[in-house]
Amino acid sequence: MKVVVIGGTGLIGSKLVGRLNEHGHEAVAAAPSTGVNTLTGQGLAEVLEGASVVVDVSNSPSFEDEAVMDFFRTSTTNLLKAEAEAGVTHHVALSVVGTEHLQESGYFRAKQAQEELIKESGIPYSIVHATQFFEFMKAIAGAATEGDTVRLAPVKIQPVGSDDVAAAVGRAAVGTPVNGVVEVAGPDEFQLDQLIRNGLAAKNDPRTVVSDVHAPYFGAELKETTLLPGPDAHIAETRFVDWLAKQQ
Repeated sequence: MKVVVIGGTGLIGSKLVGRLNEHGHEAVAAAPSTGVNTLTGQGLAEVLEGASVVVDVSNSPSFEDEAVMDFFRTSTTNLLKAEAEAGVTHHVALSVVGTEHLQESGYFRAKQAQEELIKESGIPYSIVHATQFFEFMKAIAGAATEGDTVRLAPVKIQPVGSDDVAAAVGRAAVGTPVNGVVEVAGPDEFQLDQLIRNGLAAKNDPRTVVSDVHAPYFGAELKETTLLPGPDAHIAETRFVDWLAKQQ
């Protein structure tokens, strides 16, 4: 089948395109660099011609509240309209475990708006909720840094590798639409502040991690289990320690 991957040149998208093509599908990477812009609609009709499935793994270039909301609302609206006109029969989107509980954050409000547009579109869909990627730990530390101090809540987190996320999105893409959410998470549970503390120490980063139950996570306050998946989540195989060893 022809699968168009929006954001197909990024971290998850490039892995996904490779996987789908290896399995005999026609996977097409769609991004501004390939002439497809979901914000303007440029190239959408052309790239969707003959497509059965569209996978959206794109992300906003800005995390500023208004900009990120505009990105997800505009791009998703344009994409769903083009899909309806092209006869696409399955829309798959990548989102984040805990999105519905992180609505103090402008980013997660925008992701929630994206999900609502998909649910209301009338196009059969599957939404994949992933826990935070191993590759995103650096950004979490950066967002929580003030001077030489990193303030993080001592809550639970179950991060997952990007290869495993791409595999989960791929399974959703070639499967039957679930018209709901499926979750994927890594095999190991950590405490967020300690995980980042250990990660910084491993890289000889001089920043100090301070545990603070009220420390915001991209603008939202966390409860102990906000970042954890539910009991029906697919548990991926790659362990953080093994992934980390390969990064050295």
